[in-house]
Parts: sequence; C-alpha cells; structure tokens
Amino acid sequence: MRKFITSLITVVVAASLQAQQQHTPKLVVCITIDQLRGDYLEYLKSSFGERGFKRIMNEGVVYKHVQFEFSDIDMASSFATLFTGSNPCYHSITGNKRYDFEKELETSSLYDAHFLGNYTHLNFSPKNLLASTIGDELKLASKGASQVFSIAPEPESAIISAGHAADGAFWIDDYNGKWATTTFYKNIPSFLDKLNIGQESLSSRLSSISFRPMLPEDRYGALPYVADKKSYNYSFNEKEVGCYRRFKTSPFVNKEVSNLAIQFINQGEIGSHQTADLLCVTFYGGNFEDVLDKTYTREVQDNYFMLDKSIEELLDAIDKKVGLNKTLVVVSGTGYYTDNEIVKEGQEVTGGIFHPKRCTALLNMYLMAVYGQKNWVRGYYDHQIFLDRKNIENEKLDLAVIQSKAAEFVAEFSGVQQATTDHSLRSGEWNEGSAALRYGTYHIGRGDIIIELQPGWSIENDVTGQKSNVKRNNAVITPLIFFGSGLKPARLERSVYATEIAPTVTNALRIRAPNACSDLPLTEIR
Repeated sequence: MRKFITSLITVVVAASLQAQQQHTPKLVVCITIDQLRGDYLEYLKSSFGERGFKRIMNEGVVYKHVQFEFSDIDMASSFATLFTGSNPCYHSITGNKRYDFEKELETSSLYDAHFLGNYTHLNFSPKNLLASTIGDELKLASKGASQVFSIAPEPESAIISAGHAADGAFWIDDYNGKWATTTFYKNIPSFLDKLNIGQESLSSRLSSISFRPMLPEDRYGALPYVADKKSYNYSFNEKEVGCYRRFKTSPFVNKEVSNLAIQFINQGEIGSHQTADLLCVTFYGGNFEDVLDKTYTREVQDNYFMLDKSIEELLDAIDKKVGLNKTLVVVSGTGYYTDNEIVKEGQEVTGGIFHPKRCTALLNMYLMAVYGQKNWVRGYYDHQIFLDRKNIENEKLDLAVIQSKAAEFVAEFSGVQQATTDHSLRSGEWNEGSAALRYGTYHIGRGDIIIELQPGWSIENDVTGQKSNVKRNNAVITPLIFFGSGLKPARLERSVYATEIAPTVTNALRIRAPNACSDLPLTEIR
C-alpha cells in the first residue's frame, strides 16, 4: 500500500511538473514601441493588416493604459522602469542625460569610460542602472543557460532593456549607421557582422531609400486635422550630417529592427534551449523629424502602417521557428510623445515660457540679501536647482532651512506649479502632490529644489534659446498587451502601473522579480 501511494505521488508530481514546463514559455519577446500612442492605434486601424496590430489586440490580453508614477518621462527613464519594475528613485536612471556641475559637463546616463564601443565611438554600459532587470533575473535563474538579447534604434533602449547579464545589446549608430554595441557585452553573432559590411549594410543602401506616401490618397482620412495634404518625397544622403539620426525617425528604421530580430530567430539559437530565452525588441512610434513641428501628419500614419507590417513579419517568424503557443509576446509603449508643435501667435490657450537662468539669478540675489554676499546657487538642470553646498557648509548654515526658503521663493514664479526640496523628499515629508517628484528623482545627485511646471508652460534654454516641449498633464494613452503562450483573449478597460509589467513577465517565467520591484504580478496573466 505504501509503495502504491509513493508511486501515485510520483506520478502526480511528475504530471504537475510537466504541466508547469508546458505552461512556461520557451521564449519571451518584449516589444516596446517608443512613443506608442494607443489613440493612434484606434484611429489608424483601417490601414492595418490582419496579422500585426489587429492580431495581437484581438487575440491578446489588452490593458487599456500603462501609467507611470512620475513626470518628465523620457526614453531612458521609461525603459529602466519597464524592465526593472521600479521607479527612478530606486533604479537611478532619471533621464537620458546627467550633468556634472564640478566638471560643467553633460553626459549620457549610460556613459562608462571603462568600456569601448564596437562599430561606435561611444563608451556605454548599464552600470549606472542600479536595479536588476527581467533579463538579469532570467540569467541568474538559468545559471547563464538562457540567452538574452536586445535590439533597438537607440543605445538607451537597447542597453537598459538588456540589463547587466545579457548576451548582447545592439543599436544603430548615429554616425555610421552600423549595428553597434559595447564591449561590456561579449557576444556578437557572425550574421550581425555581415549586416554591417558590404551591400547589406545600411550605409550602402541609405541613398536608395526614399520616404513617400505609402497609402492611397483616400486612406489618409483617419487624422482629419492634417493641415498639409500635399505629397512628399524625403531622401537620405549618407554624406549629410545627422542623416542616420534623421533616418531613425522614419518608418524604415522599424524594418531594420525587425530584420535583425528575425535574423536572431532564424539563425541564432534563441528559443531553442531547455530554459526560456528573452528577446527585447524596440520599435519607433513617433513622428518623422522633418515634421516634428506638426502634431497631426500623414507621415506618422505611414510610420504606423510600416510598424504594423514589421510586427506581422516578426510574429510570423516566431511562429514558424518557435511557435507562438510557446512564446509570450509583451507589447507596451513608453508613456511619452515628442513633438515641437508651433502655436501661431494669437492662438495660445494657456501657459508661457519659464527662464531658468533668470530664476536662478533672482534666487541668488534673494539668498544674498538673507545670508550675505556669496554665490549660493550653482545652477539649473532638468527641472532642478542646485545650491552651492560648499559655501553653505563653510558658513555653518542649515541646508534644510535654506532649501525651504529657496523653494518658497521659487514657488512664486509664474508657471511654477510647485517646488519641493531634496530634504523633504529624503525625510519623508513629501505628500501626494509631490509624489511624482519623489518617484522620478534619485537621492544621490538630486538638486536642492525640484520644480514642477504648470500645464501649457515650456522651458527655454537661456544660452541656446532652445525651448522644451510644452508641458501637458494629460497622459499619452499607452496600451499593454500580452499575447501567445496559451493566453485567452481579454480586453480590460483599466490602467496598470508600469512597475507591474516586469513582475508579471518574471512570474510567467517562474523566476524572481527584479530586485527593486515591489509590485505583484497582474492576476490575469498566469
């Protein structure tokens, strides 16, 4: 009897393990669409085929909106949040750039002089990302057996989505158009070298690419506010400065990304191991550089048309080689959208221009009147004012008090919604109103006063005269879709937090969530 019970338990456990192994995907493909707009997916769906966006939205689990808990989102801060499951206050990537007031130098958040570039002169690594990613946890769980690769137009999205333990991260270099990487990663497949040389390279093909309307005239009615309805024909010349930067905002960049991703599927070993593999793919969903001064354009509709085809080709390749029933596809956006819309004089609704240099000069004069004739303000960077802490320390003044007085002064400026202090964010004195400022900043290197502008206001660089985008409080609708791996279709009319995506993916992989992640997996994805 005891032998029979033991045998029965063995069969049940084996069956349970087999069912779990079948349920765990062989491959996870994270498709992140930079500047994806969910409203455009609805407006432009008549131009889509049946096997791209329509397929994943009809057959996947669709959440209406991904909500970020901080403002002033950009590529680096968005990707770090999506792939670590934590906010910048934990992972430390608060933006694409950082500024060193000691050296008076702006650098990339990923700059690392210890590593060289392959097919690029840039020195990058993920070492400033202070939290583990989905790929890192997969590598740890599999003892390195799983493969993790990322492909993207930009280095920030490629490196951050790959993480620290990945096999490789690849992006298109701004200066030579090659698929570039950093010596931090050790694995460069032979087919990538072939793509970078000879007739297959982008530099060899660039002059033959032209961006013309891709749809019949009567198919461009989805965006009724398009003002410029004339035809266009944009060309690309490799001898022009910035040609690859410009190309990367065209619909054709997504074709380059999907082609390389398909190479990894067809020629690589990804999706063929006993443990799951991870492929992170970034597409571009923004407007074309030449028309960034217009919000509604035919060019952006062409971009979504091409993006739909690229997703279709990628899904078909996955299905043929690995099987979509064995693959979990995760599609999300980045929560922001860039344009440089020009508002004609007399059409302004609200807002104005905030001048940081004037603000810091007046603040310094105020602090001089209170504390004496010294320079108390070092400068302004990225919505933050930095005080001269050395002078404050030398005068034996209370930093928290000076920060508080400075914040009260700055809060009186036109266009300032609120100003809070580093001390209040560190000491836990922040409230619901300043929560976004706490989540979106990192305590080391943070400014002394953190500013939020009112809607309709922009910031002008007093040195270059360049204006930032107009501040808008309304969210960029960013859907989240889980597709494949035996999931049943569902449409959920609710928002999820960006920090909930990473633990949901790791839960599907049956591994730990990234180490700075505190959210639970979404219950609908099992």
